[in-house]
Amino acid sequence: MKEGPGLPAARCPVLPPIAGVQSASGSVPAPRRVCSALGAAKLLRYVNARLEKETPIFNKQRIDFTPPEKINSLVVSCNQLCMSLGKDTLLRIDLGKPDEPNQVELGRKDEARVYKMFLDHTGSHLLIALNTSECLYLNRNAQKVRTLSRWKGHLIESVGWNKFLGTETNTGPILVGTAQGQIYEAEISVSEGSLFSTNPDQYFRQVYTLEEETGPAPVCCLEIERGIDGKYFIIATTHKRLFQFVGKVAEGTEQQGFSSIFAMHTDHLPSFREFPASFGYSEIAFYTPKLRSSPRCFAWMMGNGVLYGLLDYGRPDSILSEERVWVYPSDIDVTINKPISIVLTQFHFLLLLPDRVTAVCTLNGQVVFQDVFLEKFGSLKHMIKDPTVGQIWIHTEKVVFRYHVQRESRDVWKMYMNMNKFDLAKEYCKDRPECLDIVLAKEAEHCFQNKKYLDSAKCYALTQNYFEEIALKFIEAKQEEALMEFLLKKLASLKHSEKTQTTLLTTWLTELYLNWLGVLEGDASKRHLYLETRERFRNFLISPKNKECLFNNRASIYELLASHGDTEHMVYFAVIMQDYERVIAHHCQHEEYDEALNVLSRHRDEKLFYKFSPVLIQHIPKKVVDAWISMGIKLDAKKLIPALVNYSQSGSTQQINEAIRYMEFCVYELEETEQAIHNYLLSLYALCRPDSLLSYLEQTGTSPSRIRYDLKYALRLCAEHEHHRACVHIYKVMEMYEEAVDLALQVDVDLAKSCADLPEEDEELRKKLWLKIACHVVQEEKDVKKAMACLSSCNLLKIEDVLPFFPDFVTIDHFKEAICNSLEDYNKHIEELKREMEEATQSARRIREDIQEMRNKYGSVEPQEKCAVCDFPLLNRPFYLFLCGHMFHYDCLLQAVYPNLPAYKQVKLEDLQKKLAATSQPSKAHHRPKDTDATSLGKGQQSREQIKADIDDIVAAECVFCGELIIRSIDKPFIDPQKYEEEKQSWL
Repeated sequence: MKEGPGLPAARCPVLPPIAGVQSASGSVPAPRRVCSALGAAKLLRYVNARLEKETPIFNKQRIDFTPPEKINSLVVSCNQLCMSLGKDTLLRIDLGKPDEPNQVELGRKDEARVYKMFLDHTGSHLLIALNTSECLYLNRNAQKVRTLSRWKGHLIESVGWNKFLGTETNTGPILVGTAQGQIYEAEISVSEGSLFSTNPDQYFRQVYTLEEETGPAPVCCLEIERGIDGKYFIIATTHKRLFQFVGKVAEGTEQQGFSSIFAMHTDHLPSFREFPASFGYSEIAFYTPKLRSSPRCFAWMMGNGVLYGLLDYGRPDSILSEERVWVYPSDIDVTINKPISIVLTQFHFLLLLPDRVTAVCTLNGQVVFQDVFLEKFGSLKHMIKDPTVGQIWIHTEKVVFRYHVQRESRDVWKMYMNMNKFDLAKEYCKDRPECLDIVLAKEAEHCFQNKKYLDSAKCYALTQNYFEEIALKFIEAKQEEALMEFLLKKLASLKHSEKTQTTLLTTWLTELYLNWLGVLEGDASKRHLYLETRERFRNFLISPKNKECLFNNRASIYELLASHGDTEHMVYFAVIMQDYERVIAHHCQHEEYDEALNVLSRHRDEKLFYKFSPVLIQHIPKKVVDAWISMGIKLDAKKLIPALVNYSQSGSTQQINEAIRYMEFCVYELEETEQAIHNYLLSLYALCRPDSLLSYLEQTGTSPSRIRYDLKYALRLCAEHEHHRACVHIYKVMEMYEEAVDLALQVDVDLAKSCADLPEEDEELRKKLWLKIACHVVQEEKDVKKAMACLSSCNLLKIEDVLPFFPDFVTIDHFKEAICNSLEDYNKHIEELKREMEEATQSARRIREDIQEMRNKYGSVEPQEKCAVCDFPLLNRPFYLFLCGHMFHYDCLLQAVYPNLPAYKQVKLEDLQKKLAATSQPSKAHHRPKDTDATSLGKGQQSREQIKADIDDIVAAECVFCGELIIRSIDKPFIDPQKYEEEKQSWL
């Protein structure tokens, strides 16, 4: 398929110097008017950032190598370099080990010369085409060249390596192009065990012939690429034409080669591009990005220029896309200095001329680099790129050069920017803020000129251009929406420390939003836009980034909202600021009491409840009380009493019932103990519910610890409202029984009787109270039977106590029975007293007899009896004999009893012993008269006997083994705790 004479040539203009960046001459434009210190500082930083000298993109290095013979050909791949020297020498260098070159002799005796060499992508397979139409093969692991016999008779012009099936020992199916236009398919394989035992060329068969208008043409280049779904693309070039062969290879049959693809084009020509001019040769180069296995773009050097384009593997019939022809630079005269070779990098293609290297940018066709070689090096022969490492190699007959590509994309952003491809431009300068700022400014200006104001605003907000100029630009164009977008983006880019700028932008945006909403609200046809703008404004207000600024300047925002009369957003803003007091006040002013209560209930702020409850309860009492109850213990009911008092003063039963309902909730559910709450509930009961009053008082009981109300206040309240039963109950709680009985007699005698029995421990008071009841019954009610019933109800009253209350005209018949019963009781009492006197007389007589008997009682002690404590003979010292039969020495008993005595008895015993010792000393007053001595002796003897008796009462009150002393000492330890350690040590 022939497609015309070719694509139109294109050339991009040279880029002008960019403001704020060092130009080609090294000068820097004068700075613009300084609008703010911040903008000037940033501009200066960007200018200084570009003053640093940058290294060139293509950095040339001469290889320190002097060949012994002239260099005929050089190939490089996968860091493996091979060059042909002179007639018969081949030099191989592993660039990872450059000090260990390997030299191989071709072994040719004839006049054959190396025509071309081809090295595969792995650097393992080297094909050496000779000018005698022969081909040699050398494997990287071999030291001897092999002849490919099947290839004989063909002058090899190009080789298409198989990058998908090739290994270090096998090339897989490859394509070979000859000078006669034939394309052959071949495969080379070597065996590691027997490398030279068989021919390496497995097969060599023709699959196609390329032709031009004049007939078969040399196959200059071959490239094999694989797309998706098993589709293969084969590119072949002649002097004027670029052919494409497209076809699928069934999965699992890749090893069978590409014959099936070429077979599809036996009846018709494949797709091709043709250009009229020709050098008599052509060359195609490909660029493969890192981490990818397939090329991304191509550059074909032919007579008309360089055809550049992208490779799109997803297209069905042609892999080439976005093709354009870059004509050769004006300083290249193709009639004199034809380009020799071409190499393609990411953004440039390099042309090799006999005396120089020229680099052209693929984005705009401009020459960005030119390197002229000295004549002493000789004419440049060939240029090749290592597809794996990316280094570019050039050689003459005696010198080798290498180019390193460094930061090739450094200035690509400029080209993309001038082509209005701003996204790509930003992509290639994202790590250079000074360049990114220029791109954004250019994009913003471009969008503004094309009336894309919103996009322009977004870009302007990211630049360091002067804020005032940009804002005025949008204001002059009457683009408020774009201005708002610019301010929003600028606000989002501010730092937290830039509080003043944040405040200004926030206030300005609020004013703009309110203006815009005011305009849209009056136009019914723009209702949808109004709702959308309102939503944006609300999102602006609730933005977490703006929250602090809005809160600190909420007074100004309130003023703006009020000046625009926008009460809806004033309430919305107050809610955002959690200024619920303002929200509730607004609802109350507009008589929206339900809304106000909803805000209160939703946010549950007790302070707001205290403030607004007096207003709300006047209008929605039931709902307010329900809200109070839902708040539970969070509310202090005492602080709500003023609202309830104001509310209940209107006197309506419903209003008082709501107040009672909340007070009952506090008392019974929350179990409030505050006296004011109970007092207020009492006042409400006394005013409206007397039955509930008495039940409340009875429920609280009479225990002071359970009573929470003020008794005196309650008594006065009940007295004012004449609730006598409640007063009686309070008197009983206050233990004012006389007043309780007096008041109860006005209500009910039975109530008075219940009060009279309360002072159980004070019989005199009880009798007095019952006498009051009897007096009331007799004198007020004049009911003798009831008076007699009082006698039976209280056992403290006698008939004689009641008789004085009866009038003189009352006959004895009314209380005859009572008098008879009283007399019978007296007789019984007298008989009981007589019986008790007789029993007492008999008891006294028996006691006298027992005393007399005890005086004559004795005990016998045998001479061999021993002390129960020390086990020594008893009769040696004073002793005690007990009725139980135990006998003790006096001193032994004293030692046994003393530790078990109470402290006060121990003290008393010690005192008695001291007194006894004092009385036993002989008198020193020998000069006294005998009568006086006798008298003193008698008194001393009597005192001594008394002391002994007192000691006996303490020591010999009971047997130390059988009495209570030994029983009380059962829980005492055997060893005194204070002497435990001492006793413990004595046992060790």
